[in-house]
Amino acid sequence: MQQRTVGRTGLRVSRLGLGTMTWGRDTDEHEARDQLVAFHEAGGTLVDTAASYSDGASEALIGSLVGDVLRRDEVVIATKAGVGRRGNERVADTSRGTLLTNLDESLRRLRVDHVDLWQVHVWTDEAPIEETLAALDHAVTSGRASYVGVSNYTGWQTAQAATWQRAVPGRTPLASTQVEYSLLKRSIEAEVLPAARAMGMGILPWSPLGRGVLTGKYRSGTPQDSRGASNHFAGFVNPYLDERGRGITEAVCRAAEGLGWTPLQVALVWVRDRVGVTAPIIGARTAAQLTAALSVEELTLPPEITAALDDVSAE
Repeated sequence: MQQRTVGRTGLRVSRLGLGTMTWGRDTDEHEARDQLVAFHEAGGTLVDTAASYSDGASEALIGSLVGDVLRRDEVVIATKAGVGRRGNERVADTSRGTLLTNLDESLRRLRVDHVDLWQVHVWTDEAPIEETLAALDHAVTSGRASYVGVSNYTGWQTAQAATWQRAVPGRTPLASTQVEYSLLKRSIEAEVLPAARAMGMGILPWSPLGRGVLTGKYRSGTPQDSRGASNHFAGFVNPYLDERGRGITEAVCRAAEGLGWTPLQVALVWVRDRVGVTAPIIGARTAAQLTAALSVEELTLPPEITAALDDVSAE
C-alpha cells in the first residue's frame, strides 16, 4: 500500500487507515485479529482508535494484539481524547487535566509508552482553546505523543487552533484533522479543507463510505445484519437514506457497473484521491468487509467518472 505524509510533517502512514470504533463491542478479539493481520499484510500501518470507543475496550483490544500480530514499530497508532461517559451520559471535556488523564489511560490500555498521533476528539466551548492546545504541547514534550491533531472541528475552529500553535516558537504544530467526508458529506470542502491545506494539516476522513450507505446495501431496505438495523447505529445511518442519499448512491452504483467495480470501491477511491486527503479511515465489522476495502489499492477513477460524481453529489 502506498504511504503518504500527514500534512507538512515527517509522519508517514498508509493511504488507508484501519478504524476500530466497533472493536470490543461488535467486533470481537477473533475478528479484530483477522482484520489487523489482513491490514498489515496489505501494507497498512495507520490504526485509528479513541479513548471513548467501546468505553476503552477498543484500545485494550489493540493493546493485546500489537506485539503479537505485528511489531510496535510496524504500526502507527492514532487515538483521541476528550469524549467519555458519566454514568449513562456521553460527555465531552477538553480541559487540560481531563485530556492528559485520558492520554495516560489510553497508554495503559494500549500497552505502549507513546502514541504516534494524539487527537482532540471534539471542540468544546467550556475549555479555553489555549488550555486544550497546551495539553497537546505537553503530550509531545513529555514523550507521550509524537504528533498531535484535532477532530470534528469546523473551518474556523481548525484555523484558530492551527494558527495558535504556529504563533509562538516551541508550540507543536497540528499535523491533522479527522472529519467526516464522503460523497454524501462534502460540507468540509467549503472551509475545513482550505483551512487544513493552508495550515499544512492532513485530512483523515471518517465514514468515507457514507456510514455504509454508499456500498449500496441499503438500496432495497435495511438488511437485518447491518449496522443500520441496530439500535446503536440506526440514528447514525438513517439521515443518509433520504432522497438525496438515494440519488447519489444510485450514481455510485451505476458508475460501479460501468467500471466493473463494486460501489464500495468507487466511493472509497473518490475520497482517497481528493486533494488534501491523507488517509480515509475504514471501519469494518469483519475481516471480509475490510478485505473488500483493501482491494482499491490499484484502482484509480477515470476523470470523467470523478467529474460526474462531483456533479451529482454537490452540496
